Parts: sequence; C-alpha cells; structure tokens
Amino acid sequence: MYNTPMPKKPIKRRKRSVRRKKKPSFINQLMITVLILSAISLIYSNISEPQLDQGQITLSELAEGIKNGEVYEVIIKGNELDIILFNEEGTVPEDIKELPEELRKKSKKESGTALSETLSNYGVTSEQFGSVSIEVKNETGFFFYFINIAPFLIPVFFIIFLIWYLSKQMKGAGAQALTFGQSRAKFINPKDKNKVTFKDVAGVKEAKQELEEIVDFLRSPKKFIEIGAQIPKGVLLMGAPGTGKTLLARAVAGEAGVSFFSISGSEFIEMFVGVGASRVRDLFKLAKAAAPAIIFIDEIDAVGRTRGSGMGGGNDEREQTLNQILVEMDGFETNEKVIVMAATNRPDVLDPAILRPGRFDRRVKVELPDRDDREQILKVHAKNKPLAEDVDFRIIAQRTPGFSGADLYSLMNESAIMAAREKRKTIGQFDMIRSIEKVMLGPERKSHVLGPKEKELTAYHEVGHALVASLLPDADPVHKISIISRGNAGGYTLKLPDNERKMWTRKNFKDDIAMTLGGYVTEEMVFGDISTGPSNDLQVATQMARDMVTLYGMSPEFGPIALKGREGRVMFGQGVQDKEYSEDVNKRIDSEINRILAEGYETAKSILTKYRHVLDDISKELLERENLEREDYEVLLKKHGIKVKKQEILK
Repeated sequence: MYNTPMPKKPIKRRKRSVRRKKKPSFINQLMITVLILSAISLIYSNISEPQLDQGQITLSELAEGIKNGEVYEVIIKGNELDIILFNEEGTVPEDIKELPEELRKKSKKESGTALSETLSNYGVTSEQFGSVSIEVKNETGFFFYFINIAPFLIPVFFIIFLIWYLSKQMKGAGAQALTFGQSRAKFINPKDKNKVTFKDVAGVKEAKQELEEIVDFLRSPKKFIEIGAQIPKGVLLMGAPGTGKTLLARAVAGEAGVSFFSISGSEFIEMFVGVGASRVRDLFKLAKAAAPAIIFIDEIDAVGRTRGSGMGGGNDEREQTLNQILVEMDGFETNEKVIVMAATNRPDVLDPAILRPGRFDRRVKVELPDRDDREQILKVHAKNKPLAEDVDFRIIAQRTPGFSGADLYSLMNESAIMAAREKRKTIGQFDMIRSIEKVMLGPERKSHVLGPKEKELTAYHEVGHALVASLLPDADPVHKISIISRGNAGGYTLKLPDNERKMWTRKNFKDDIAMTLGGYVTEEMVFGDISTGPSNDLQVATQMARDMVTLYGMSPEFGPIALKGREGRVMFGQGVQDKEYSEDVNKRIDSEINRILAEGYETAKSILTKYRHVLDDISKELLERENLEREDYEVLLKKHGIKVKKQEILK
C-alpha cells in the first residue's frame, strides 16, 4: 500500500464552525424577566392612566371658564370631568350629542376631593359654581371594576404564577431524583411481530447450537428441573466487533418468546456512588417480575473489568456496580426463569469472579464467518433489494475474508447506494465488487490527483508489492492493483487468499514481510530515493516480525518462548504491556527483528532485480489503465513466462 506523502511542517487547517444550540445563561434569563415585567408595567400604566386627548383642559382653565360664564354643564364620572361649553351665541343645542368638538372639553379632579372645594381654591364663588349645571354619573361595567381591582389582582396573580412555576420545577427535579436509580434497560415485548429469530441470523452454527438449550429451558424448564439439571444462570458471548452477538441474544429471546431487557454496561455508571448498584437491583427486579425473561448486558467489560487495578480506589462506582451484579446472580433460585446474557470483545480483561461456575460459566465464542457463512449473511442482507442477474454471492464471499456480519451489511448497503446514485433499478455484481474496496479502504478520492512523477512512483511501488507476492510460494495471490487514491492510501495492492486461513506458518510470515517491503525496495532500486509512501508498510512489517519473535516462538534465536506480556491495562489511550524480561533480552529481540526484516528486504530485492524488465512493463501498463484486475495482471505475468498461482474453482 502506498501512503500519500505527508509534509514535515504542520498544515494549518481552518476549523469548521459548528453551530450548537446554547442554553440561555442566568443573565439572559434575568434580562428577559426584567423586560417582561417592564412590558407588563407599561401596559398597566396605559390602562390605569390613559393618555390625555387634545380636548383636555386643566382645573385652572375650568375655573376661569366658570368665572367668565362659558361653562354650561359639568358631568362628573369618578375623577373624570366632561365639560360642555356655550357657543358664541351663548346657547346650547337640545341634543348634546350634536355638539362640535370645540364645545366639549375634558378634565380631571383630585381623587377623594369634592369638585366645589377644588374650584373654590381657584377663586370660584358659590354663586358662580351654582350657575353651572352639575351632573354626577356613577361608572359601572367590567372595565370600571377591572381598573379599580387590577392594582391588587395583578401582583397577586403574578406571585401565584411564580409560586406555581417554581413548584413545578421542583416537582420535576424531585421526580427525576426519585427515578435516578431506576433501570434504563430497553424492553422488547415477546409478542412483538418484528421479533428476531435464529432464521434471521446467518452463519454462527456452533453458537446457535449452544444457545438452543437455553431456548429449550425457557420454553419448558420443568423437564430440566425434574432431573436435577441446572441451566447456566449466565451466558457470555465473546467475539470480535460486528460478529452478531447482540443479534444472537435477541434471537434467543425471540425463539423462546420471553421478555427481553437490553442495557449497555456503560449505562449503569454515573458520577454518583451507588446509582449503578441501584439500577442493577431495579433491572433484576423487573426481570424477575416478567419471568421468563432474558437480561442482556452489552459491553459488560465497561463494568466487569478486573478489580483491584488501583484506578479509582477500591470503592469506586464501577466496582460497586460489578459487586451488585455478582450478588444478584448469586441470588437466583432454581425455579426463577431469568437468564443473564452478556457480550464483550475483551474477555481477557474480565474479573475472574464473573467467569466462575454459577455465574457466567457458559461461554459462547462468536467467530468471524467463513466463506459459506458469508454467503448466507449476504443473502440475508440482500432481502428486499432488487438484484441483477449477474450477482454471484459465492464470488463476493470469496473476496471478503475477514469480513464480519456488520461489514457485509455495510457492503450491501454501499452497493445499493452506488446503484441508486447512478440511477439504476437493480444492484449488479460490479457494485458489490466496488463496495468491497470502499468498505476495506474507504471511498475513492477523485479530487486527489497525483502529479506525473508521483503517479509513476505509486505505480512502481504497487507493482513491486504485487510482483514479489506473485513470485513467492507462500504469499497470497494478487486480486487487484490500483493507483487511484482511496482513504489515506495513494494506491493499493489487494491480495486475498483463495482458501480460508485459520493459522499462519513461519513461511507465510516471511513471504508476507518480503511482499510488504516490495514497495520500499522498488522505490530505492528504480528512483534511487525513498518517499513517505512506504511508512505504513514498514509499520506492518515490523509488527509482524515482532510478533514472530515475542508471541509465536518463530525465531531460532529464542525458540519456543512467549515474551509478549498481557495488555490488559490502558494508559493514555494505549495498551500497557508488562515486560517480564531483562534489558539484555530486549536488545536481543530488537536484533532478531532487524535480522528478519533484513532477510525480507534481501528476498524482495533479489526478486525485483531479477525481474526488473517485468516490473517496468507492468508499471507502464498500470500507468495507462490505473487499475489491473487479477485476470489482466496474470495475463501480463504469463506474457513474461511467469507461472501464475492456481486459482481455486468455486463450487
């Protein structure tokens, strides 16, 4: 694989701004409250004290009018005064409604003071006041009473609303506090029509056989109890990510027709001590009430790691939660039809107390699917998808060794997306083959265009890998060579075994190391220089050589001894390895790794030097076509008299 060159100087990248909804701060809430209160006060002031119109006169002007004999009548409405004046002729129409606006005035008197007393202070005599017609009208109606009562009611209503709002908030907080220790498990009803069964889980035949007796016990526990047999209380599903552990647990519940409680191990843990243990107690209480039932704890290693590691002390929340799980499982009676199932991809870090007999003593290994299983899984994921006539799941299964069930689901989904993007109604074989490379390496980077020199370097690099692999007997055959960028790779050589491989031999490792160093040797031999492209190749080759020496006992220098310690502890995001050997042994390990890498380097160099003309010819062909499939590549090998590896005939 050829990695795109990385510059030594750091590249400044613009940070992508992400808009997030911010919660209003206390100051913002206070400002909003003040604005609302100000608006309410303004509205109330406008209601209680309306703005004066153009016909408003003062009491002094009213007094002067009465003294001059210009006022005909004064109508008193509370504190409001309606004033009717004489016209120029000194008369008033019989119908007061027909008066023009200039003869109608308004004023206000002081509250709680008689109008006569007020006017006398302005010099109006009793004779002058008596010459004016005075009419008193008592105001009635809702608006009148509202204006008078509002100053008292509005503050009362505001205080009542404030008390109600605060009590509601406190009630919600209290309810949350009361439910804080309750289980967060998801419940799946056994009567659900869309339940999962073993028919929906392809492959994993051995795992399904192990779980069938669990289903039988949940369906008819009487025959087991009568003979004195005890079904395991806990079943631990172990396997790589994406192998279908959660799906298997749901299938057991669907086959048995029992209640299913699903929860992740991380959902028990909170910052408050005792909450996780409380949730465990509540979960087991719910399961016992709904028995027969299955409790499924996904990623149990989140709470089930080995205790006493020194991280967080002896009384941290995680250990308290684990202790409660162990106690609850010990409290099961033989007649309680509750089974605990758990899943993890790190069984090596689990506490021994979990794995002892009487708890999770039934362990089911869920392995990666083989070729037949992959074919069945592809057919399951292809349901409800229109397929073209050229689709052959057998070929796709052969080209996907090491794929998990989740990878195969992603493969089928990517195939459907490609077909839809190209406006086709069916999914073809070509879509699936392209999807394999997308799932393994990432999408094509068509915008990442290499220059002529970099393109030539990449072509020689990838052909160097392929040529060494084709000429070594224990290396896997090459299925495709490409110089089109995918993911982080500027180009790639896809090599896959024709037969499923469960074990690697020393010859496999040595040939694979030589093949991995083929690109490095090619750059040095053809261009007289080394680029940053082989960086990933060097990491892979070095790791394989280290595993040969320290883990598999494949080094003649050390013989049958394992020098690699356990990596159960994590520090700063990386596994911490416990070294159980001296510094002198460490130096010998480094020396042996260098020897293995040097041997692989010399093997690759001798092959590429001998077949330099083949390297040049295939590299030029790859530069023109950018992609070489297995058939086209083998035609070029035969052209130069190189015997190709026999391809297995699919049955």
